[in-house]
Amino acid sequence: MNIKEVSDRSGLPAKTIRYYEDIGLVRPLRAENGYRAFREQDVHKLAFLGRARALGFSIDDCRTLLALYQDNRRESAHVKAVAEDHLRQIDEKIAQLDAMRNTLAHLVRACHGDDRPDCPILEDLADPPARGS
Repeated sequence: MNIKEVSDRSGLPAKTIRYYEDIGLVRPLRAENGYRAFREQDVHKLAFLGRARALGFSIDDCRTLLALYQDNRRESAHVKAVAEDHLRQIDEKIAQLDAMRNTLAHLVRACHGDDRPDCPILEDLADPPARGS
């Protein structure tokens, strides 16, 4: 099947499919005319990759997960370790975003938003945080 069909079936743009091919995540066959000839297993891999990327897994994690998926002798502990590490990273990002939100909410509340020039938001942005804090 051609790249348009695979794109429609996997839900991934053709550009993404070409990128995944360039980095070796999928390896479609090539017809005599040089066109890609995707197989059903390629569609399945691409859908797998699309779902993993939608969950925020990195390309390296996707490569690992795909290799584990294709290994019938894998231990689920390896898969769980990859997922747990990613979950930890997500939790760290959430904590960072929560801290950013709290700081910005405080600054917005502190700003009068009137015709005066003083503004706690700009003052805070201009005042770099102390090292080590």
